[in-house]
Amino acid sequence: MNREAWLGVLALLLVAAAAGLVALAPGALAEQTDEDVRPSRLSLQEPRVAAGEIGGERAELSLDLRMDHWGGDARNVTVEVQAVDTDTGLVATTVRKNLGTISGNREVRTRMNVTVERQGGYRLDVRVYEDGRRIETGSTRVSGVDSLTPDYAETSVGFERFGDRATSPPVISAQVLAERNNRTTLQTATALTNRGSEPAGGLELVVTARQVESNVVADRVSVRVGDIGPGRTVNETADLEVPSNYNYYLDGFLYRDGVLVDTVTASAMLDPSRPVPENTTREEVDFQAGDFAGTPEPEPDRGEETPEPTESSGGPGFGAVGALAALVALAAFAARRNQ
Repeated sequence: MNREAWLGVLALLLVAAAAGLVALAPGALAEQTDEDVRPSRLSLQEPRVAAGEIGGERAELSLDLRMDHWGGDARNVTVEVQAVDTDTGLVATTVRKNLGTISGNREVRTRMNVTVERQGGYRLDVRVYEDGRRIETGSTRVSGVDSLTPDYAETSVGFERFGDRATSPPVISAQVLAERNNRTTLQTATALTNRGSEPAGGLELVVTARQVESNVVADRVSVRVGDIGPGRTVNETADLEVPSNYNYYLDGFLYRDGVLVDTVTASAMLDPSRPVPENTTREEVDFQAGDFAGTPEPEPDRGEETPEPTESSGGPGFGAVGALAALVALAAFAARRNQ
């Protein structure tokens, strides 16, 4: 038998053997995939939290969740995040998200937002489920949620601070414009800087003059602040009228939509012989409250007329008729006593 004949016979034997194997075990030659032989694995990384939308009463906490997956398909994967108040231990809210089926060796990333009350701190517990079976857990904490600035109060504009040195310019400077009748008019100048990359405005600047020793507010003025260009500084002026010969703190308050966003304090000395005290010993100060009293408003006219006196009300006592009746009663009493 030649070589070609032997090769033909061998090929026929191989085909017959394969046919017999298929008949005895139909799935023996079927393609075997990774998901058939390998279980799925999910490993949760440490959660990361960022601030989302911040309102006046509620705050949104945005969690960046990442999981490493390898092995076969992970079916019906669900992630649950539970926010627990760290002060009370009560569950504030719970959110869930279905990720479906995860396949392939890769990192899986998802974001979940949890809305809580804008107060205190929270523990965020993360649980990962596959087909209703919990396979991974994680946890992280956040604190100072009440210190988050609401979105409607955020602004890139603030007071320009020149440093803490004694020779540094004050945040609020003041100069005397006029003085008459023991009243002094101060013109204050406040520097505001836009540290953002876009124009900003819609602000209200309130400046008050507060007497040092008594903390009595002598005057208050409000100024509307227009748009300030990015990286620009403007000086807003305001005139205050205060009693002379006193020292004052100049307080600056910056508001946006009624929300306080920044504050500073400087000083104005109209009595240089008595400097503004800072942690000094107590001393007597000639403080006259009347200097800080505003002009009292006249009381409204009620339209009442004073009643005219009548003849019977001409003087005090019982009158002539009352006196005569008293004498008659006294005489009758005396006569009965004699009998």
